Amino acid sequence: MNIERITSTAHPLYQQARELYSISFPVHEQRETRSQEQVLAQDAYHFDIICDKGNFIGEILYWEVAGFFYIEHFCILPAMRNKHYGQKILNTYQSTPLILEIDPPVDELSIRRKGFYERCGFVENPYRHIHPPYHAKNHGHELVIMSSPRMLKADEYESFNHYLQDTVMKDVY
Repeated sequence: MNIERITSTAHPLYQQARELYSISFPVHEQRETRSQEQVLAQDAYHFDIICDKGNFIGEILYWEVAGFFYIEHFCILPAMRNKHYGQKILNTYQSTPLILEIDPPVDELSIRRKGFYERCGFVENPYRHIHPPYHAKNHGHELVIMSSPRMLKADEYESFNHYLQDTVMKDVY
């Protein structure tokens, strides 16, 4: 497995990665194109593509922050799912505490997704969390905070939430 960081829209796999992104997340959870292009230049932001034997299989988009990585988006090509790529990829990032958000587990898909992350060592956090909107016409939406290898302390959650609002979501539209 090979991981490569994209820092420019000129990267040969950028468009393929954007296509996967667009089919993997609801529109209200996606950055607008201009926002995505601008954020690529930030040092803390990583748009990593994952290939296996030269074939693109997925991507992990995260922010490197002092003390943790915030996984903003993570997806595997539908044809490559259920082959343990997701678990292998997350394992490569486990040297630093990880934080991510998932939809509340209320239907079969969201319950399965939560179970996947739990099998990968993530735990649910008790904090009520509203993710800010990616689009001007939208409102924030409630998500569940998961972290690995342990639950976040209240001050760690607050630090993460401030970073999310003040840095990650700055100028999204």
